[in-house]
Amino acid sequence: MADKKNKIIGGNAKLVRNINRAVILNLIRERQPISRVDISRITQLNKSTVSSIVAELLENGYLLEELVPDSKVGRNPLQLRLNVSRFHVGAINFDTKIIRVALFDIGGKIVAKSEKIPENTTPQEYVRKALEQLHALMEKKRISELEGIGVTIAGLVDPENGHVLVAPNLGWKNVKLGQIFLDNDPDIHLLRFYNDAKASALAELWFGTGAIKNFSNFVFVSVGAGLGTGVVINRKVVEGVSHAAGEFGHIPIFENGISCICGNKGCWEAYASDRATVKRYLARKNIEPDESQPILIKDVIKAAKSGDQTAIKVLEETGEYLGIGTSFIIRALDPQAVVIGGHILQAWDIVYHKILKGLADRSFFGLEKETKILRSSLKERPRLIGAATLVIEHFFNDYKITI
Repeated sequence: MADKKNKIIGGNAKLVRNINRAVILNLIRERQPISRVDISRITQLNKSTVSSIVAELLENGYLLEELVPDSKVGRNPLQLRLNVSRFHVGAINFDTKIIRVALFDIGGKIVAKSEKIPENTTPQEYVRKALEQLHALMEKKRISELEGIGVTIAGLVDPENGHVLVAPNLGWKNVKLGQIFLDNDPDIHLLRFYNDAKASALAELWFGTGAIKNFSNFVFVSVGAGLGTGVVINRKVVEGVSHAAGEFGHIPIFENGISCICGNKGCWEAYASDRATVKRYLARKNIEPDESQPILIKDVIKAAKSGDQTAIKVLEETGEYLGIGTSFIIRALDPQAVVIGGHILQAWDIVYHKILKGLADRSFFGLEKETKILRSSLKERPRLIGAATLVIEHFFNDYKITI
């Protein structure tokens, strides 16, 4: 009889093989190009198992094989990499008054993108325009099929069914967005939805470069028309029971402060979002808002770069507010890093030292000195890359659990 102290793991042989395939597939994604020998060494799977699974992946078109010169060995080894050009995903981001759509390969590289301003802010119009753009890009790039479509939106979203609980900047509440997509295109076989800040954190986790790759616990601060955050702990994005974990954007940083779109006062978003920055700039310049020719955050940044002292001052204030809000994150979570993304990065030379000042003013036993403040390493809009990552992640994970 077996010793009860021994940990015996039983299971369906096909399931175990699928898990091994996922391990190999993800290792190739992260380390490509890589040889079979190195895969066996790193995963500690025997060589015959690796060879069998790699042969299957090559046959199914998931991988490519190539000779790579290596001075350390007498014979050049065959190296493996993902066949990224064969599989594509759709990415859609619903922003305030604008729809962004893109096609990505499964390696996270953008293939094509476009932007449209909808005629109105109804969910039906946003979905119709988005799918119209997506199909146009597919036709242009001669892509006949997508592995799926990822959709990100600023608001509380139930990712299981695409139910938008509330999206304040769009005026949406209790919208069955997933069903609207299927009503417009019933042939979509995979749809994934997520809050845009959480999706940005996921994108940084999967495709981030530089220092962020050293961290398994960080918070992504998405600065746009609103302000959202995505929390990553142990390399997993935190959800919460109601999918509202990490909503630091609506934590008050000033008691009885400015009214926020959420109905409360003093929220971080009301001070550090792009909308708040532009509002302060217009007020100090005595400029009346003009919906037909609105002044945007990029215009404020451009003015600051041209020496406009009002614009510089307003952006410095935004930096300080970002630092104050970040201090709450550090107190609550003590992360390894806080990553900031959005148009505000174009004024990083102006805002960064003010972020540190805001942090120092709200310091908490010196914890802020241990947390790295980083700008996003992503070259495209994080929330759009995040939309693609939703499907790319599923593509790899689905391969793991299929039985």
